[in-house]
Amino acid sequence: MSGETALADSALEAFRTETRAWLEENCPPSMRTPMTEHDTVWGGRRAVYANPEAKLWLDRMASRGWTAPEWPAQYGGGGLSKAQNAILQAELRRIKARPALSSFGIWMFGPVLLEYGSEEQKQRFIPGIIKGEIRWCQGYSEPGAGSDLAGLQTKAEDKGDHWLINGQKVWTSYANEADWIFCLVRTDTSVKHEGISFILFDMETAGVETRPILLISGSSPFCETFFTDVKVPKDQLVGRVGGGWEIAKRLLQYERVNISAGGFGGGGGLPVEEQAKHFVGEENGKLADPDLRARLAEWKMFDRAFGLTIRRSQEEAKAGKSVSDTASVFKWGAAKLNQDRSELLVEAMGTQGLGWEGDAFEKGALKNTRDWLRSKGNSIEGGTSEVNLNVIAKRVLGLRDHQ
Repeated sequence: MSGETALADSALEAFRTETRAWLEENCPPSMRTPMTEHDTVWGGRRAVYANPEAKLWLDRMASRGWTAPEWPAQYGGGGLSKAQNAILQAELRRIKARPALSSFGIWMFGPVLLEYGSEEQKQRFIPGIIKGEIRWCQGYSEPGAGSDLAGLQTKAEDKGDHWLINGQKVWTSYANEADWIFCLVRTDTSVKHEGISFILFDMETAGVETRPILLISGSSPFCETFFTDVKVPKDQLVGRVGGGWEIAKRLLQYERVNISAGGFGGGGGLPVEEQAKHFVGEENGKLADPDLRARLAEWKMFDRAFGLTIRRSQEEAKAGKSVSDTASVFKWGAAKLNQDRSELLVEAMGTQGLGWEGDAFEKGALKNTRDWLRSKGNSIEGGTSEVNLNVIAKRVLGLRDHQ
């Protein structure tokens, strides 16, 4: 081992020691317990914290920039290296700490703003994302532009000192609870992809209306969102006019990272194999059902390979490589992973997987059943699996249409 390598290793060990001590002192006891969907901290102006320790944990992590560990320190991020962040995440897992903040700002919007935003926009919005002060939603899909997102028709007209937006979005996750929206709009009707721009505005702006959509799972995370003569300042357009499609594709790459981590609905709590052992039982430390065990092992291999592919894409994005069509691969793979996971878990639960409500069913089992129902939408939302497979065939594999 060279002296330089030994010095680097010594510095990382010192960072681990300091990090472990800080987490032990600052992570509240209730933030080291399994969380439910109701415990997720989204932040925002209207956030209500049933557990005061959740807000305390958010504030403490944000004070170090550790809600976004690798983001630049100049905007309030942690400024950590990849190796330091790996240590931080390992130490968080060691104490079973809950995420201090879960938000579309962290998962999707922040990374593209760091890449495409102006310095003024970064200074204005990034610190608030890190602190959980503003909750963001995503304005992409429309009633006539879901799988074919580039066909969107929400129009932004240049009125000199502002943009005037009219149109409709659909399946806007948590739009009724969000503070701001990052939105794709059409600034040029003469071209398709090149006529799209990426714009930001406050959801309390006059002319913005949201209507929740009830799902078969019993929850209502999605909304119809309407824009009627919404006035938006000119400086809230990100990147260049007509450059929104490139930003949109880059954002989808970051979104798939979230999806692969369970952000499609479900995926939280104990690992699927541990939950399966709870319901099926164990033999010599292994899942008692050998057939289910084999299928779970196959799923875990797919999950691992998918995670590594996502990581490679992240590194390519950070290296400044052009946006590719692999986002379609991630979308298809993430949908399949989450649906297969839900199917395996409901099968493992046996009769516990038949419940909707009632004391005869475990609380966790009821959530898994609803997550299974929720997962049915994974292959539709954000572009159908069928359309994404067509994109993969044509643009990734280079296959031609059958004549």
